[in-house]
Amino acid sequence: MKNVTPVIISRKRKKKKHAHHGGTWKIAYADFMTAMMAFFLVMWLLSQSTDMERELIADYFRMPLKPSMANGDKTSLSDSVIPGGGDDIIKRQGEVFKGQLSQIDKHKRVESLKQAKEKLQKMIETDPRLNNFKSNILLNLTNDGLLIQITDSQDRPMFRVGSELPESYMNGILQALVPLLQELPNALSLTGHTDSLPYAGGEGGYSNWELSAGRANAARRVLVRAGLSDERFLRVIGTASRMPLENTLPESAVNRRISILVLSRSKEQEIRLEDTQAQRAESVLSDINLQNVQGYTDGHE
Repeated sequence: MKNVTPVIISRKRKKKKHAHHGGTWKIAYADFMTAMMAFFLVMWLLSQSTDMERELIADYFRMPLKPSMANGDKTSLSDSVIPGGGDDIIKRQGEVFKGQLSQIDKHKRVESLKQAKEKLQKMIETDPRLNNFKSNILLNLTNDGLLIQITDSQDRPMFRVGSELPESYMNGILQALVPLLQELPNALSLTGHTDSLPYAGGEGGYSNWELSAGRANAARRVLVRAGLSDERFLRVIGTASRMPLENTLPESAVNRRISILVLSRSKEQEIRLEDTQAQRAESVLSDINLQNVQGYTDGHE
């Protein structure tokens, strides 16, 4: 009996495991914190930006694909699958840089206007409608484009005195220009000018402003009736006597003129940008005024 080994019974309590609650709440909480961080970041950015910057941001989110749909420089102008746009995978010759292409394109456009000027000079010598009035036709190639000016002379006005109605020979000059203008893809700017002699009624009544604008529009109508598309005109304006020719007296007859500017690409873009910026500024000012009115109304209710 003494040699019998005692039996030792070891009892272990099993710990009860709690049911798994899952981590869904952590995901929801993380999403909430991310949203709050984004919200306060947006609020901070809005407080630091100007009205114009906020308007531009709003424009982007209203039309996020506008930059990709707008015409602009591409990353590559080549359709080749070979890196660099070359013709042969073995050769290292690539495509021309975009900057070089831009300069080449600009040079071609300038050459096109230069050739148009030379062609018009020949037309003036051969076409009786132009040759009889060659002293009244001024041609200049400028950074803004090809400028064609049809001026009055003391004994040969292009419009009836004090009237927007063009003389018959003025109609002939404009009609003779149409075939040349049709060959060019450029947009056109048409401006009417007068001398400095005022109307009897003063600037408060019918003045040189109305006369110059009316004559510009009358010239546009003649060109359109002769076959030039009305879509070609980017603007038709009157400047009264504010832009006299250089080295002339403001009251000189030569300042009574019509200017047709065959716009260069850069000048056309500049004019369009001015109009776009003016519209945006007007929209922002309108929104600010509306907010001020609403704030005043809310404060007095």
